[in-house]
Amino acid sequence: MSSLKDKNIVLGVCGSIAAYKIASLIRLLIKEEASVQVIMTPESTQFITPLTLSTLSKKPVLVDYYDPKTGEWNNHVHLGLHADLMLIAPASANTVAKLANGFCDNLLAATYLSAKCPVYLAPAMDLDMWKHPATQHNLSLLKSYGNIIIPPGNGELASGLVGEGRLAEPDEIIAFIEEDLGQNKPLTGKTALVTAGPTYEAIDPVRFIGNHSSGKMGYAIAEELKSKGANVILVSGPTHLKASSEIKTIPVHSAQEMYDACNEEFNNADIIVMSAAVADYTPKEPAIEKIKKKAEDFTIELKKTTDILGTLGQLKNKNQTLIGFALETNNEMAHAQDKLIRKNADFIVLNSMQDAGAGFGTDTNKVTILSRENAPKNYDLKSKQEVAKDICQLIVDHQQSL
Repeated sequence: MSSLKDKNIVLGVCGSIAAYKIASLIRLLIKEEASVQVIMTPESTQFITPLTLSTLSKKPVLVDYYDPKTGEWNNHVHLGLHADLMLIAPASANTVAKLANGFCDNLLAATYLSAKCPVYLAPAMDLDMWKHPATQHNLSLLKSYGNIIIPPGNGELASGLVGEGRLAEPDEIIAFIEEDLGQNKPLTGKTALVTAGPTYEAIDPVRFIGNHSSGKMGYAIAEELKSKGANVILVSGPTHLKASSEIKTIPVHSAQEMYDACNEEFNNADIIVMSAAVADYTPKEPAIEKIKKKAEDFTIELKKTTDILGTLGQLKNKNQTLIGFALETNNEMAHAQDKLIRKNADFIVLNSMQDAGAGFGTDTNKVTILSRENAPKNYDLKSKQEVAKDICQLIVDHQQSL
């Protein structure tokens, strides 16, 4: 999954011949599933039209503080505070100087001063302007404020000179930002092992014992861990879901197959999230051929499956974070607390079948998370993606405390 997916990006466009490249840049950002709000300086509209960028971004392009026809105000404070990142490209020498020195004479500069998010600048100017001590001083000031400069390219410039100053190509800008965001993700360098979905225990070649788990919770956790920089290995029982291509997915059917896969990956994992609904029992001797319906009564002898969470809990080292799940129908807190201790887990995520909208097959979940160090924490009913964010934030906090 792209690190730009679902990001609210404010894209500032300045007066430069390189503004023509911004059409391609917007297309790439939209392809990455980012939301793009373009703000143009008045001068930049002479190089590329707001209509072009509005059509590509699917949002009205903002140029002025307010619309003189309607009197509607473009709230620079709102724009700055609600952006996940701000990108100024091309950043002209004039705008670089304004931002470095706190000038605020247009909507783009005002939004920059209101931004609390990471700000990236991709300069574009002629060679002599780029090399001038004033420009280099202004760039140093911007860096000292915490802004990130995307280096310009080297080549033929609009003046005919050859050298530094070309706006980085759109794909280079995207790659630079994604790499930079990746380095700042809290779980970069960590490996996460996640289980999801049900297990199917064979009765005969065509029948099985299973459960109603959809796998949605585990898949949401895997995606969220990936978005936080972790290398994710997903061991999945049978489900119709598909994880993003960056996640290594190991498909399994039975509890034994799931245990074998987890045991293989466990030692290399920093984070282990056991969210699969693993069968507690499996047929002792599955039939080789399909069982025919003959007898009035039929008995299947079952045996216990390997306790994956309990087994891994005994192997866990002090640098690992282990999370188990508990779906209960009665005495929920007592059962979950017992499971937390017996399985040697760091956290247990408790679902109650008594809560509407929680449990198997739904798009929402309502959980209570138990930990060894703190009192149980109750969460409201949320989408499983939002629940995954809550769980993963606990994982980040726990890993950072180790």
